[in-house]
Amino acid sequence: MNAIMKLELKKNLQDRGLIFWTIMLPIAFTVLFIAVFTSGASEEESKQVIVSMVPGYTIMFLFFIMIAMTESFIKDRNIGMVARMASTPLSSHSYLLGKWVSYMYIVMLQVIILLMFGKLVYDVPLEQPVFLLVIFIALTFTVTGLGLALALIVKTNNMGVALTQIIALGGAVLGGLWMPIDMMPNVIQTISVFLPQYWGHQAVQEAMIGTLHTGEFVRTIVILFSFGIVAFVIALACYPYFLKRAKG
Repeated sequence: MNAIMKLELKKNLQDRGLIFWTIMLPIAFTVLFIAVFTSGASEEESKQVIVSMVPGYTIMFLFFIMIAMTESFIKDRNIGMVARMASTPLSSHSYLLGKWVSYMYIVMLQVIILLMFGKLVYDVPLEQPVFLLVIFIALTFTVTGLGLALALIVKTNNMGVALTQIIALGGAVLGGLWMPIDMMPNVIQTISVFLPQYWGHQAVQEAMIGTLHTGEFVRTIVILFSFGIVAFVIALACYPYFLKRAKG
């Protein structure tokens, strides 16, 4: 498991395309939209926009790691790596965990860089850093768990990219990452509570300004980890079918 994790981590940290999706693009989006929505606004209104958009775009772009995960698993399947792994004593759990944990490290690195950018450039508050850390760990677990399940379900890279965009962008709209959820129609507010983006964004915003209560924090963590656990169970259930499609 450790060998797979280290190999996958090294390979992805050298991927310029992944750096673009995870770091450069979210920073560009954040700068552009904050400039647009704070133009002509008062200082207080600008602060509200910044505290909403910095975590909002950070969370939205976390989900794009699913593209890299899908491409990696499909490549392993098509070049015969999965079939060779299956013929060794390495268990399917170890293979999946090795790949999964490597992407957790990448997503946490992405979170740290984007939050540092928000702090240095926009001076976003980080009043409850411990809560923020745990929330982002839970989000990382959820996002990569969903990516793992998606990678074992889809048959092609294009299908993985399309579904990732639906999950990332659709979840961003419905989860209140682009616009405050209380400004949305009632039906969207009802749908949002079934999305991890909603729970992560609401908790992060409150932890940033120091108003997140312990009970709400615990509830958010349980919900986010539940999404990730369900996704991992789905991935395990889909692995035999994924292995059947493997070449070699």
